[in-house]
Amino acid sequence: MMYLDDQALEALAISPALIVEEIENAVYQVAAGKIWTAPKAAVVPGDGRYVMTTLALSDDPALVAVKCAMVSPENPGLGLSAINATILLMHGQTGALLAVLGANWITAVRTAGLSAVMAKRLANPKARAIGFIGTGVQARSHLAAFAALFPLEEVWIFGRGRANIDVLAADATARGLRAQVFDDPRAALETADIVVSSVTLNYDTAPFLDARWLKPGAFATITDLAIPWIDAGMTAFDSLYVDDRAQEAAMDKPMVAEKLISGDLGTVVTGGTPAAFDETRRSAFVFRGLAIGDLAVAGLAYGRAMAAAD
Repeated sequence: MMYLDDQALEALAISPALIVEEIENAVYQVAAGKIWTAPKAAVVPGDGRYVMTTLALSDDPALVAVKCAMVSPENPGLGLSAINATILLMHGQTGALLAVLGANWITAVRTAGLSAVMAKRLANPKARAIGFIGTGVQARSHLAAFAALFPLEEVWIFGRGRANIDVLAADATARGLRAQVFDDPRAALETADIVVSSVTLNYDTAPFLDARWLKPGAFATITDLAIPWIDAGMTAFDSLYVDDRAQEAAMDKPMVAEKLISGDLGTVVTGGTPAAFDETRRSAFVFRGLAIGDLAVAGLAYGRAMAAAD
């Protein structure tokens, strides 16, 4: 059995472009009946913790990926990441355990990869300015993925933790981008071409973001279950997509009203739902995270690590 912690996984130096490609391939495999997934399961004890699992099975390669992740508000005070996760990889035919993987890095890059898959289709290909609401790990992984896809120049930042704000701003500067920090979330959104919302999951968060602030042509990728977004403003999105419509229907707490959903990642990638950038329309991708993303990136990393070990 192989064990790969987050540092070992990051050291594999898998590019954002390859992660996007692997996720897109997995979407096609689902459509072809060669990958199967179960809806995400979640437990919310009511004390700020959020625990979830994902499950996916692939025939080629023959893998099962099971992930468990927890968001805990106490972790930062203990010197730990707010989110901690683990993935078990098993053989897809026998169930034999193949590897245990730290999943913090995988969760970060697969989430950004899912966003990038949709951004390739819905965001302005000439996007210059990106606005971040939330400045943690997901913000940094999205900056890496989107900087590789778009000719970004400006990074506009709104967050509530000074240390994370400074790290994100320094990351942007190191990439040759101009970073500006705002104390008003509207200022970080209203003229952005792309918006990334990644506020720490907490159902007690009072909504403070309004889609009506966004300009026509803007694309928002919303990784925080839309908890910080005002419900009444969501109708401002002319097209709104989720990661998996069937998964969303199985959830106790919907992210958005079902009537607002235009389609999901699978139908967009495979062409069942036409989707393209339109400078007159606002678009959004609101998502919980998808088991195929975990399977795709974990399988890719495991294959790389096995090849290196040989």
